[in-house]
Amino acid sequence: MENRILIVDDVHHILTEKFEGAGISFDYLPEITKSEAEKIIHLYSGMVIRSKFEVDKNFIDIAESLKVIARCGAGMDNIDEDYASQKNIKLINAPEGNRDAVGEHMIGMLLSLMNNLNKADQEIKNGRWDREGNRGHELKGRTVALIGYGNNGQAMAKKLSGFDVHVIAYDKYKTGFSDDYAKEVSMEEVVKQADVLSFHIPLTKETKGLVNDEYLFHFKKPFFFLMGARGPIADVSAILKYLEQGKILGAAFDVLPVEKFPSLAEQSWYTDLISHPNVLLSPHVAGWTFDSYYKLSAFAAEKVVEFFGKSY
Repeated sequence: MENRILIVDDVHHILTEKFEGAGISFDYLPEITKSEAEKIIHLYSGMVIRSKFEVDKNFIDIAESLKVIARCGAGMDNIDEDYASQKNIKLINAPEGNRDAVGEHMIGMLLSLMNNLNKADQEIKNGRWDREGNRGHELKGRTVALIGYGNNGQAMAKKLSGFDVHVIAYDKYKTGFSDDYAKEVSMEEVVKQADVLSFHIPLTKETKGLVNDEYLFHFKKPFFFLMGARGPIADVSAILKYLEQGKILGAAFDVLPVEKFPSLAEQSWYTDLISHPNVLLSPHVAGWTFDSYYKLSAFAAEKVVEFFGKSY
């Protein structure tokens, strides 16, 4: 059977151009629903997706000819990775495509928190001029702790190098990774030293709910909290508790355990979260720039082409 790819999500045209250049056949159906895809997926040897739907066990069983699933993104939490591997389906992602975007965005959120930029902007627009109440903290000389040192963690560390900060990193699944931008440390050192805590880990069964009351209790100093990985990693109620106590000086979330309205507004913690002047939120957009839109599709396409042993 001819190798043919089903593209079920909106992607940059560089992906289809690379497929065409390599002689790979594809159908670009970005408006397709999951139920519609289930009816035809058995005809395809590959699929490209972003976040359109969950690629679960049932979908994988229907996709009897599938050899490869490529996601134009970094995380793979909308795909049942274990079951796909059991079925010998190659999984491809493109973390190189948005690592710079995530690093820049999270540093921007951190600087805004430390210098009360969002708060001060809103106050001035509402007729209040409060210089003393908006004094900030300098980043220079602080210790930034990165949890996870893959593509995103490494990009974050490199971008922090110009701020004269001490960057430390803990990664449960890697050793010997100290480089010019970060020093590998134990989790014990993280909880002792961190002035800023930033997460760069995937959502897995092990990391879901990782950042809870017990996890945060052990930190020795007040710190700024950054969550740009996946929302379900953190228990928002625990973050709120330590914000109230002053242990967390400010919190920036690009991702939340529940996203989009009206579901978000229905969460018990939502009202408390948005009431804090030292909480900054963005709509899961850190890795989604005009530039990363291109790069995510380009990297995914190149890996699919390589998988099928094609050349341009």
